[in-house]
Amino acid sequence: MALGGRATATKTAAVRAAVVSRAEVSATALGAAARDVVAPFLSRLRVRIRDDIRVWSRVSVAGIGGPALQITIMHRLLVHKRRWISDDRFFHALSYCIAMPGPETQQLAIYIGWLSNRMIGGIIAGGLFILPGILCMMALSFGFVTGANSQIGQAIFFGVKPAILAIMTEAIVRFGRHVLHGRWMVGLAALAFAAAFLRLPFPLIVCAAAVLGLFAALAGLPGFRGAVRAAKDEFGIAGRGGGSALPDHTRPGKVEFVRSLLVWLALWLAPPIALLAVLGPASVYAQISLLFSKVALMAIGGDYAVIAYAAQQVVDSYHWVTNREMQEGIAMGEMVPGTIMIVTQFLGFIAAYRDAGALPPLVAGVLGGLLATWATFAPCFLWIFVVAPFIENFRDNSLLDGPLRAVTAAAVGMIVNLSVWFGIRTLFHTVGAVHYGWLSFDLPSIASLDLPSLALFAAAAIAVLRFRFTAIATLAASCAIGMILLFFGLTTS
Repeated sequence: MALGGRATATKTAAVRAAVVSRAEVSATALGAAARDVVAPFLSRLRVRIRDDIRVWSRVSVAGIGGPALQITIMHRLLVHKRRWISDDRFFHALSYCIAMPGPETQQLAIYIGWLSNRMIGGIIAGGLFILPGILCMMALSFGFVTGANSQIGQAIFFGVKPAILAIMTEAIVRFGRHVLHGRWMVGLAALAFAAAFLRLPFPLIVCAAAVLGLFAALAGLPGFRGAVRAAKDEFGIAGRGGGSALPDHTRPGKVEFVRSLLVWLALWLAPPIALLAVLGPASVYAQISLLFSKVALMAIGGDYAVIAYAAQQVVDSYHWVTNREMQEGIAMGEMVPGTIMIVTQFLGFIAAYRDAGALPPLVAGVLGGLLATWATFAPCFLWIFVVAPFIENFRDNSLLDGPLRAVTAAAVGMIVNLSVWFGIRTLFHTVGAVHYGWLSFDLPSIASLDLPSLALFAAAAIAVLRFRFTAIATLAASCAIGMILLFFGLTTS
């Protein structure tokens, strides 16, 4: 009996050892298989992240000269050179970004980054798109409060503002050629310009354009209803998916929708809510957070539409800056890389600098500028990460094609309007407001025409339109001319 028991125990131990050995072998094989799968994925992810950082750094640094120029740069680099996205998908995304609140260039960058490399790609694209502009605008804000009223500062602005106007003109021409297809779309852009010039609300202009675009598409008007090419993208999904089928992360999902909504909504609203609770509504920091959160939510129609809405608020409602300071802020926004919407950082800086309280004015200015930047740009990530999956799935809806094309055409008109607002304040010393019933518009005094500024604008326009000078070269030359005119005593204040 004892020998039999020992034999049985020995067999049982042998069986257990064999099972354990097979389990260990299986676990080793499974681990090796997992490494074979995970390691290449992580390697590809690292390569993509490095690629994203290189590309979006280049897009940001090259994007000096306003949203139309930045859209053109993204289109040339990402569609034609890198082949990350097709032409059809690029302009479809642009139309949606214009129709959503906030700066369309920033949102377009986040959208393409998300499309090509999930949320991490969107964060890299959106972050790098504005980071150089944040640093440059902060430096310019320091320079503005310490030397803008000096002779050198005025000479620089005297030379730069006409060049900015020329760059804006060239960018509008280039952008318009891409998106205005036929006389009906040109007419809609002209109507949008007239409405914006008469100071009708920007959301009203965008909504009216969308309705007109729907009826134009139903009527079959040229330019408003094109063939949808969702299944025939020339380059596939972002050039990285190897085909035209939508990747899994671009398909709407309830879990992803709720998670993105809660995370980015909390990130956006936490600072203004905390400042309002701690400091109260009279604090300039709470006002900055709340105002630019409202700007990010209410301003529909792209970068310049947001700028126009922000200008209306900070000049007419809050009186933080004057019309001239707003104009100089726009000039600085055109001089730095990335979206012109970074001018909101300048506005927050000036507001806090002039109401610093117990803080040193420059420290208060930095805090105010960063608060304005966060309140303006954090919602861009919210809109894209929450809405983008639905955008991709609406590409096959031909009835949406007309409204989106119409919104894009209206955005051209609103860009022209801000260029006109900037231009008449650059070329004329006196600009008055004309009121006719519930309509109002700006009217310059012809006698106050600034001939040196007009000559600088003409020279800069010839340089960028005829001889294809870059924005950086044109701005540098204009600064030099402004300094020369200062030396000879020919500048005007």
